Amino acid sequence: MEAGEAKSKKAGGSRLCCICNQRRPVLKRPKTLQQICRECFYEVFEEEIHQVIVGNRLFKSGERVAIGASGGKDSTVLAYVLSELNRRHNYGLDLFLLSIDEGITGYRDDSLETVKRNEVQYGLPLQIVSYKDLYGWTMDEIVKMIGLKNNCTFCGVFRRQALDRGAALLKVDKLVTGHNADDIAETVLLNILRGDIARLSRCTSITTGEDGPIPRCKPFKYTYEKEIVMYAYFKKLDYFSTECIYSPNAYRGFAREFIKDLERLRPRAILDIIKSGEDFRIATTTKMPEQGTCERCGYISSQVRPLSLSHQVML
Repeated sequence: MEAGEAKSKKAGGSRLCCICNQRRPVLKRPKTLQQICRECFYEVFEEEIHQVIVGNRLFKSGERVAIGASGGKDSTVLAYVLSELNRRHNYGLDLFLLSIDEGITGYRDDSLETVKRNEVQYGLPLQIVSYKDLYGWTMDEIVKMIGLKNNCTFCGVFRRQALDRGAALLKVDKLVTGHNADDIAETVLLNILRGDIARLSRCTSITTGEDGPIPRCKPFKYTYEKEIVMYAYFKKLDYFSTECIYSPNAYRGFAREFIKDLERLRPRAILDIIKSGEDFRIATTTKMPEQGTCERCGYISSQVRPLSLSHQVML
């Protein structure tokens, strides 16, 4: 009788989730191509992130942790999942949201409204720091001065420093960001194309800045962007999805398209690129660039001596 029912189900074309074998699948996982139900997707998605956190010892009980929150899908899902895992597994963390206001009209002002709603939804304190307050410039003002070229270079440097300063204001022990597997694979490829040996040697590290005041962690290091989008969609999370108005011509965009093409041909390509980046060995004879310290503010400068990029712009 049971064999007959199974045969009938197969003949009818109905399939069951390949994990629980009870419910009908609603999606095919981009990472594994498994056909699974919504409930099992939530479970494996969250459990994989938990295993990354535990396996890499990202946190210690009692630590204050800031979540870099832009209002986009990655940081919104990170805030939600980390809050859930913190409660479920008793990490013992004090979590905060940290947002940067770059001063981009029609983009960041709208996304910050999403972050403010997340503050209420997740019950996490929010700290916002702005380029205007820190540097005396907004990105809109910088673009007016330098034009639509290299905007991401300037913004990236300012943003990293702003996150450090915001984290210092919150007096946190760690800063976590929503960088996902796609982002890291793109960065590996970009550093190869640029011949940037210094960044290539550290871009796949799950924790960076351990020798500095506030280390940064990437719990989504092995999490596919498509799965983050699916999770946000099925959970009906509140996030902002508009792309920055200054980023369409960014060099990273070309690397992103190439990675997406590879993923379509072979879904494991993203993890393989990350693995390749992890396994690179830099020859001891390779001269590494020296990192300087800004004479005015004390923050990192790409030049050996004088000023950080933020102070070069101010001058």
